[in-house]
Amino acid sequence: MTSFNLRRVKLRPGEELREALEVDLPVLELGGQRYVAVPDQVVAELAITRTTTGTALALAFDARLTGPCYRCLGDAVVDLPIRAREYQAGETGGHADEQMTSPYVVDDRVDVSAWARDAVALALPDQILCRRDCAGLCAVCGRSLNEEPHGHDEREADPRWAALEELRSRP
Repeated sequence: MTSFNLRRVKLRPGEELREALEVDLPVLELGGQRYVAVPDQVVAELAITRTTTGTALALAFDARLTGPCYRCLGDAVVDLPIRAREYQAGETGGHADEQMTSPYVVDDRVDVSAWARDAVALALPDQILCRRDCAGLCAVCGRSLNEEPHGHDEREADPRWAALEELRSRP
């Protein structure tokens, strides 16, 4: 787990600190499939800016995930440029406003690993595809339509519809 201690940062309002951190990216499980970051450790840039009312945080890195394609189950690769921002309000009167605090900051420590994991999950496309025009799998035989485009001339009737088919064939 990568974390950053905000107590060691002594900034006045308007000042900024940038630091490079090595962040571990865990395996993501989506729809019962595993997507692995390659490499599993990336160099991320953490920017900390002190404001008059709190601290603005920014995290930037590039991630590459590999896993199965949603349509054909072949190998898919997704490149994601991650740019995430958080805000941590300063404490006023002993308590900070709940809506103005980051869930990744606890006891003046930023949980960079959890923040990076969530940022990657939020940046994923709706469908992870091996290529934009992936044709998927044949609904009849299950073969890949990318490797072997084909059709099936004869359609077998579903045996559950046999009684209705018999009624239709009557005069």
